[in-house]
Amino acid sequence: MITIQELNEIKQKTLENMKLRLQEDSGKGLHGKHVLICGGPGCHSSNAEGIKKAFKEKIKEKGLDKEIKVSLAGCFGLCETGPNVEIYPDGIFYAHIKIEDIDEIVENHLCKGKIVERLLYEGSLKDGKIKQVSEVDFYNKQKKIALRNCGIIDYESIDEYIALDGYQALAKVVMEMTQQEVIDIVKASNLRGRGGAGFPTGRKWETAYEYKANKKYVICNADEGDPGAFMDRSILEGDPHSVLEAMAIAGYAIGSDQGYIYVRAEYPIAVRRLQIAIAQAKEKGLLGKNIFGTDFSFDIELRLGAGAFVCGEGTALMESIEGRRGMPRTKIYRTAHRGLWQKPTIINNVETFANVPAIIQNGVEWFKNIGTEDSPGTKVFALGGKIKNTGLIEVPMGVTLREIIFDIGGGIPNGKKFKAVQTGGPSGGCIPEEHLDTPVDFGSLGRLGSIMGSGGMIVLDEDDCMVDIARFFLDFTVEESCGKCVPCREGTKRMLEILERITKGEGTPEDIDRLESLAETITNGSLCGLGQTAANPVTSTLKYFRDEYEAHVYEKRCPAGSCQSLLEFFITEDCIGCTKCARNCPVSCISGKVKERHVIDTEKCIKCGTCMEVCPTGAVIKK
Repeated sequence: MITIQELNEIKQKTLENMKLRLQEDSGKGLHGKHVLICGGPGCHSSNAEGIKKAFKEKIKEKGLDKEIKVSLAGCFGLCETGPNVEIYPDGIFYAHIKIEDIDEIVENHLCKGKIVERLLYEGSLKDGKIKQVSEVDFYNKQKKIALRNCGIIDYESIDEYIALDGYQALAKVVMEMTQQEVIDIVKASNLRGRGGAGFPTGRKWETAYEYKANKKYVICNADEGDPGAFMDRSILEGDPHSVLEAMAIAGYAIGSDQGYIYVRAEYPIAVRRLQIAIAQAKEKGLLGKNIFGTDFSFDIELRLGAGAFVCGEGTALMESIEGRRGMPRTKIYRTAHRGLWQKPTIINNVETFANVPAIIQNGVEWFKNIGTEDSPGTKVFALGGKIKNTGLIEVPMGVTLREIIFDIGGGIPNGKKFKAVQTGGPSGGCIPEEHLDTPVDFGSLGRLGSIMGSGGMIVLDEDDCMVDIARFFLDFTVEESCGKCVPCREGTKRMLEILERITKGEGTPEDIDRLESLAETITNGSLCGLGQTAANPVTSTLKYFRDEYEAHVYEKRCPAGSCQSLLEFFITEDCIGCTKCARNCPVSCISGKVKERHVIDTEKCIKCGTCMEVCPTGAVIKK
């Protein structure tokens, strides 16, 4: 077992090797550098491992492998520009790196100290000066707590986690504090669950602590199923030990010796890195028997989910761990009283746990000074959709939607107009432009008819049809419904059928009323959170974009020009008669002579849009 003295020795020794990365060196020499490569989900899929290998080979070829270190780290966040590389201690941020760029970086930057300007992150050049990583606009309004180590440490090195105060919080808890004192700190911090509901974490822990039982469990919910969401995945892949440490702290607080991480099997990289982290923690005695020489023991096992969205719901998750089909339980008892195998259980998601060691280390007041009174701390979002800077962000609660979308996200690309932002995944709502100055916190988003959710944030522009967006999310919910309760199983299916009719131009005025009636029934009558929030995309779009529903129903027209069944293609006088449209039309519905304006037979047209794509003059329009 490890002692606190040994933990501190590892910390000091490893910090020496991390000085360059932490910019604690003057960086005046040409050598003594650290090449840090993003190994996050996006960059990993873009050959981050190959880039690391190429850097190492080229640096060794130059005889600099003793002076220049190369390593992979967790997600840098700015996924839009990946693969990303940072050179320390210079703090230079290179973007869109390819294998063929590496020779130039090594030859010029690492050997001669000459920065390769063409590979710099766009916007990094201002008045001829190079911006540091810390000055990149994408990061300016962010605050990292849950992601504090992602993009900094080697995710497969427990020593590097320890170097940045890793496992110090666990040592403090088990050696200096009572169970109630730990719970009091978490309660006082008002850390709210980051998985969607926002339930106070301390209250949940206290309930399980006070309930007497011979066995208790701690579960980390890593079943991240929202389309486009990768917040939990990035933490698990980039900083797995932060979750392990927090689970052990939770185990100590409630009197549990066993934890489970329920992670979806579609996250093989996260699973592999968790397995490595658990083995490392056990080897050092930070998991297992008599941690830090005390009588506290705690172990963690992985359980792989099969990808059912409903298993993100706590009771369905426990059913799955117990070997049954993942379906929600009727909530007769609190999970903290009767959960896994009918024993007291607490369930928190990955991001919630990742906050815990930082709170223990830095104190309640530090945490509460970030964010708002009702929602202290930060929130991680997967920012996607029609936005320039797609990626992973962590912002203080209370930052406005406008700041996230335009200051961090860089606004809408291609000169398009912002239309709405969808928060909270399939269970969330769509928020229009008039509410862009709304602060992002649990209460404010709820009052607009949306939710914080686990952190999905999809930006929509003028080309997006809000009726079709509601249809898209409801289609996902119908597919993922477990079918146990009638309101969710039947009600969401009927709503989807209505939305499909409307987007095809077959809707009636009564359909809008039916949507509202069904939404109320599903919300009030469903068994679990999936069904209770399933109607949010529909109710929010009906509230803010009712005119689009009415245009589809009464005018048989899609204002956004998105619903294919309601489109009509038309060739304007700008046509030069090049015949490209006619030659590429799959159903030969376009006629006309060379150098003369062509005509589309709307009766035969299948509205595929090929004519618009191939027209060199933009003469084909849709209306």
